[in-house]
Amino acid sequence: MLLRRGTLKKRKNEFGVSLASEKKNIGDVALIAVVALYALFGVVMVYSASSYNAQVLYGDEFYFFRKQLFGYVIGLIAMIGAGFFDYRKLYSVKWVRWVVYFVPIVLLALVFVPGIGVSNYGATRWIGVGPITVQPSELAKYGYVVFAAAYIAKDPSRVKSFFGILPLVGGGLLICVLIILEPNMSVTMLIAALMFSMIFLSGTRLINVFFLLIPFVIALPALIIAEPYRLLRLSAFLNPWASPQDEGYQLIQSLYALGNGGWFGVGLFNSRQKYRFLPFAESDFILSVIGEEFGLVGVLLLFLAAGFILYRGFKIASACDNLFGNLLASGITLVFGIQTLLNALVVSGSIPPTGLPLPLISSGNTSLIITMASVGVLYSISRHTAGRKNHIIQ
Repeated sequence: MLLRRGTLKKRKNEFGVSLASEKKNIGDVALIAVVALYALFGVVMVYSASSYNAQVLYGDEFYFFRKQLFGYVIGLIAMIGAGFFDYRKLYSVKWVRWVVYFVPIVLLALVFVPGIGVSNYGATRWIGVGPITVQPSELAKYGYVVFAAAYIAKDPSRVKSFFGILPLVGGGLLICVLIILEPNMSVTMLIAALMFSMIFLSGTRLINVFFLLIPFVIALPALIIAEPYRLLRLSAFLNPWASPQDEGYQLIQSLYALGNGGWFGVGLFNSRQKYRFLPFAESDFILSVIGEEFGLVGVLLLFLAAGFILYRGFKIASACDNLFGNLLASGITLVFGIQTLLNALVVSGSIPPTGLPLPLISSGNTSLIITMASVGVLYSISRHTAGRKNHIIQ
């Protein structure tokens, strides 16, 4: 019996980590707690930003609030479920990672099937099943992260060469093409940025990244010219006052909201721009309402909380004891960070307007649930990292 116990203590998992040591970990509870509170704040802000618009359109001021609250509850369940799922199965069980990558691609293709795809504001980006709509691009972001992390971890040496990183490029381009056809240039740019980030993290030579950037830099102006509305948005970004009632209207209203907030804001539920002045106040431009109601100080506190999430995510990645988990945690954290940054830049008029929500805050159940589930995967990585118990919760 003593021999058997001693042997058990020496057993290791498929990543070479002692099974006995990893059982002691409780994971990054602080990350889960902050994300739960952060997303709950988003539910409150969705109500504040949408109540008047919901009353006018649906005769129910709680219309968007109820949907967001439902998504929050499902998101909590998904986050907890993903947290207790062993993330290493995404690597060790090959069919699981292929399902995670290819199912979103199939769903992206189904968007273009009449009767299945749902169009809104001139774009077809959703799949409708009765009253439920799903945005496949939200799944595709994380599907690519799993695909890239697994590909790199399987043979890290092959990504040193230019030809070795081409499968990473091909996997990203396939998703980008399907998304740009919706059309949705903002998410396309997000996927492209994520792809380059994962390639950079793979440890490939910088000259390879440089050569890949050249065609993408050339393609960007072509994509803008291909759609007249993108040229109008670019023009509005350069000078919104040239068309204050048209393309420049949304940005101007966003700047009004931020300016009206001052240092400390006008108070919760007291936004004026939400009274149908600011389009998409509860979704893409909810940060403008937060800035108006809580001021610059409130926005900085929100970014501080977002920064904490990013810090914990990268900390989990750096402490992980295997390459797959390291890249997976880095990729998930990058999705949140890149999207948060792009949304803030759009709302402040620092880059041309794009339809990209603020993660965990903006209205939209698919984004909320999938993002919270991805945080659950981060927690799973922290829980299965050997010797991490004391370090992760300090």
